[in-house]
Amino acid sequence: MISTRGMLLSLGFMTFAAHAGDFALTSSEVGPDKPLAQEFVYDKFGCTGGNQSPALSWNDAPAGTKSFAVALFDPDAIRGRGFWHWLVVNLPAQTTNLSRDAGNVDGSKLPAGAVQIKNGFRATGYSGSCPPPGEPPHNYTYTVYALKVEKIDVPADADSPTVLNLVKEQALGSATLTYRFGREKP
Repeated sequence: MISTRGMLLSLGFMTFAAHAGDFALTSSEVGPDKPLAQEFVYDKFGCTGGNQSPALSWNDAPAGTKSFAVALFDPDAIRGRGFWHWLVVNLPAQTTNLSRDAGNVDGSKLPAGAVQIKNGFRATGYSGSCPPPGEPPHNYTYTVYALKVEKIDVPADADSPTVLNLVKEQALGSATLTYRFGREKP
């Protein structure tokens, strides 16, 4: 668990947030001390995973939150330029978690009104981790943004970087969760 306002303290296998009341993002399925399960790995470009988004949950959002956005970004991809694996916006304010596979292409496991944005693969929905084989493991960061608006108006041809700029303009706060994943050369 990583908190936006508190410090993260890690002692071996145990991780604690410094302030219990901080906006925090957690998952029982991915995290800094967990190997990435095949269910969450991409299913193309030499990767053979299940391409399911993991279950995520958050708590203690800032006062005034009217909606949420959730993103998955790999800052180490493409020689440090980064790569978007998922962005979903317009999650209602009462949302505090997403179930496993919420990022499926048809969006059937997302709350009504949520919108998934095209990712770096030019696909809508979640596209799992799949770094080039032989590179050092990449860092993957989930971020949940608490927004001061109920809805982000998404242009029909919008991509993740464009919509994320709109999200950041409306953000009251954010919380992150990072994990690492790499693939060996064949």
